[in-house]
Amino acid sequence: MEEQPANEFLEGKVLLIDKEMDWTSFDVVNKIRVSLRNELGIKKIKVGHTGTLDPLATGLVIICTGRATKKIDSFMGLEKEYLAEMTLGCTTPSFDLETAIDNHYPTDHITRELFDETLLQFTGEIEQRPPNYSAKQVDGKRAYNMARQGEDFKLKKNLVTIHELETVSYELPRVTIRIRSSKGTYIRSLADDIGRNLGSGAHLSALRRLKIGEYHVNDAEKISDFVKKLKPL
Repeated sequence: MEEQPANEFLEGKVLLIDKEMDWTSFDVVNKIRVSLRNELGIKKIKVGHTGTLDPLATGLVIICTGRATKKIDSFMGLEKEYLAEMTLGCTTPSFDLETAIDNHYPTDHITRELFDETLLQFTGEIEQRPPNYSAKQVDGKRAYNMARQGEDFKLKKNLVTIHELETVSYELPRVTIRIRSSKGTYIRSLADDIGRNLGSGAHLSALRRLKIGEYHVNDAEKISDFVKKLKPL
């Protein structure tokens, strides 16, 4: 009875995982790979993710196993949907809570109307500079390692598309927005840019990925639940 489930994973499965905070996408991949080996007696199996999600973010990560890893590229280009909380009036070097607040800015002039008007400026195709604290490579080195070592550099801007921006809640200094965007969009950079355009500053204080293409986080499971389901097999 144990061979059938193992064969299913080797033949290829697409798993929807609701990633928890402080897990990297690699952590999720590694946990699934090790669990499949240990619980199903699989000596070797390919496991990969279809796009990273920052450790401080939660939400949908798509994992492919076995022969389904050949499909990973087809998931990469799908649009994403997020729920993002921004904290206005202060910035961090990483544009999120990985690093401490480095500057404070006024927010008294910011109104809901001004905020919504500013969001409109970021709808459509925009140029965006990735955060220095990102996995981008510079001369073969990861940008986040260079940033943590205090190296001075600036990443090139990329063209991304913001299909939809919607204010979900507005309670200064925190504002929550829903974002539907193309691949390659850094929500941290978007938060920083919005703060600057408001004549203030901002950083990303919480992020949850809701969708990748038509796949929704409501259909995903926690990594712990996935592992528990393997044990009785």
